[in-house]
Amino acid sequence: MATMPAEAQNMAHYKRVIKQLSSSKFQGRGYAKDGANKAGKYLQKEFEKAGVDEVSLQPFKLDINTFCGQMEMWADGKKLRAGIDFSMREYSPGVHGSFPVYHVDTLNFDAERMFADLAKPEYANCLVACEFWFTYRHRDAFSRLQKVGECTNAGLIYTWDAPIKFFKAYGHYVVDKPIVWVTPEAINNVKNVRVEVDNKFLKDYECFNVIAKVNGLRHDSCYIFTAHYDHLGNLGKKIFYAGANDNASGTAAIVTLAEYYAKNRPPYDMYFIAFSGEDANLRGSTWYTEHPVVPLQQIKYLFNIDMIGDNNPVQYCEVSDEGMRGFALFEQINDRGHYFKALHRGDLAANSDHYPFATHHVPCIFLENEKGDAFQFYHTIFDTYKTVRFDSYEPVFRLVRDFVERY
Repeated sequence: MATMPAEAQNMAHYKRVIKQLSSSKFQGRGYAKDGANKAGKYLQKEFEKAGVDEVSLQPFKLDINTFCGQMEMWADGKKLRAGIDFSMREYSPGVHGSFPVYHVDTLNFDAERMFADLAKPEYANCLVACEFWFTYRHRDAFSRLQKVGECTNAGLIYTWDAPIKFFKAYGHYVVDKPIVWVTPEAINNVKNVRVEVDNKFLKDYECFNVIAKVNGLRHDSCYIFTAHYDHLGNLGKKIFYAGANDNASGTAAIVTLAEYYAKNRPPYDMYFIAFSGEDANLRGSTWYTEHPVVPLQQIKYLFNIDMIGDNNPVQYCEVSDEGMRGFALFEQINDRGHYFKALHRGDLAANSDHYPFATHHVPCIFLENEKGDAFQFYHTIFDTYKTVRFDSYEPVFRLVRDFVERY
């Protein structure tokens, strides 16, 4: 990647914001200990210090399941480590007790035989253990195991290769039975487990998007720069998901972009929106597209920056249909500047905050530097300031800035 001149971006400020957002002060920027809202207030002050013309908060509400209480598990008497050996499915209820384990035969799988086995007395009130992607491929059968009355099992164990993941996307509801993520090594040949996990479902939890504006010379059109500042929050009383790459890195980038445009008056109005609720299934950006502060049709182009705290020399991106008319210019700017070896355009997906805008026909691009050294820690407790990488910040900054100058 090319090295950028110092006047274009502020690397020291960028690192400082990432370090602060991923610190214990904000407890993973989740929804249970008010970490996300505390981070939002911090960003409000950061935008103000950056010299923008306006900063406002756009409130909205969401329902979310959380795990901030007891979080313990033992496998045949061996204590497992929360966030390393096990975590919880986001829509799981709490669970307390000791349970036999039924291991699904995936090589000779027969759903009816599995249900017949689970009807036997020795498997009453058991936890059914199976590799996650196998359960996904056979979800009709395994979804029955999540419901009271369908089977006598107490819940499920999904195995996932280390590092163990944690999610929030479908945390807006709670199923009947608990579902635990466990590494294969931690559950292999285990006959009995004890689980002590508390959950708390938050109804109508109040969040907010942080919206900063730099006035341009013209007000009939605008550019928008977005990033989500929320993350996964807590897993039990002691563990939090720092989210340095996801997405303190993108949030810090739009703070420094706001700082740049506050010092270099742009031709059009510039909006910098830090969304909450992204990890809760794009709730903040969806709310914004339904309640925009400026008509969506006035957006010349939107840049959604997510997880750029990595070092892959190939930049991943997704582009809306309307955004494709500018993508050739992106590629041209990148080729001339040698910012990345290539831009890899993937299929448009509902994987970040650009998507609600894309469905409203807004020209937009999603920038994410994936599959570098930091990407392996995505949605794990290891996504910290120590594992985040800073290689992609400068080329992303320059690529976006050059595009705005020429589009």
